[in-house]
Amino acid sequence: MTQTVLILGASGRFGRNAALAFGNAGWVVRNFDRKTDVLEEAASGADVIVNAWNPPYPDWARLVPKLHRQVINVASETGATVIVPGNVYVFGANTPSPWSGDTPHLATNPLGRIRIEMEETYRSSSVRTIILRAGDFFDTCASGNWFDQVMIKHLSRGRLVYPGDPSIPHAWAYLPDLARTAAALAEMRDRLPRFCDVPFAGHTLTGTEIATALSRVIAQTVTVKQMSWWPLHLAKPFWRLAPHLLEMRYLWDVPHRLDGSLMAELLGEVQQTGLDDVLRSAIPATLSEPSRTTKAVAV
Repeated sequence: MTQTVLILGASGRFGRNAALAFGNAGWVVRNFDRKTDVLEEAASGADVIVNAWNPPYPDWARLVPKLHRQVINVASETGATVIVPGNVYVFGANTPSPWSGDTPHLATNPLGRIRIEMEETYRSSSVRTIILRAGDFFDTCASGNWFDQVMIKHLSRGRLVYPGDPSIPHAWAYLPDLARTAAALAEMRDRLPRFCDVPFAGHTLTGTEIATALSRVIAQTVTVKQMSWWPLHLAKPFWRLAPHLLEMRYLWDVPHRLDGSLMAELLGEVQQTGLDDVLRSAIPATLSEPSRTTKAVAV
């Protein structure tokens, strides 16, 4: 039987990858256009709604509760399952990892509290909900994430700019893998708890490990330079995003990983792209040309 998924935020990072993953899995994919579409009409007949709406940080307090309440109201009427790409903001700076679906949500900072309250709204509703939780992203193209905007900005010169302590493990997800997992969970939605919090382990990496892998991929020694945060402090009065980036800085200095045991229990051995292939996909093609012959050196 043909199944239909409605993708909200289909032009964004997760939404774009989810549309591809569900389409490849044989689903009918509807991409929602906020300029022209009406949510109630677009959701009619959809079996699953992927809620990948993600406003800019400065607009979270105003828009996140409103947008998710709209989706909950529609899904309550249609009976659709909602899949939400979750993040690690809910745990806060003082919660030991590994972080699982049972880890308390103890964040006290504004962005963390917004996410906690949003997830609690789903939990307290009647809507079948899957929170697919991941850390930072590797994408298949430049999409405005930490990796492509900051970390590999000077990769052609053999430098990885790292926002935190490069010896501390940090959670990463390759978006095509994450999206395929969302499609797999959607297939078994009726067998899951009504509210299901599924951490996606992905790749847990230090900055040094990323640099070592990039050295192999680009056949050039990659060294790590720690990012300076003082320009963001200077920009706070003029750039709306700066205070929020500084608010989340702690994630680069708190060792963490996501516990993938529930995902393994539900889905068995999940296909995960190898790190070198992930990085080869995530960097500009000109940097990973096979014609490069310089010997890779681990740092």
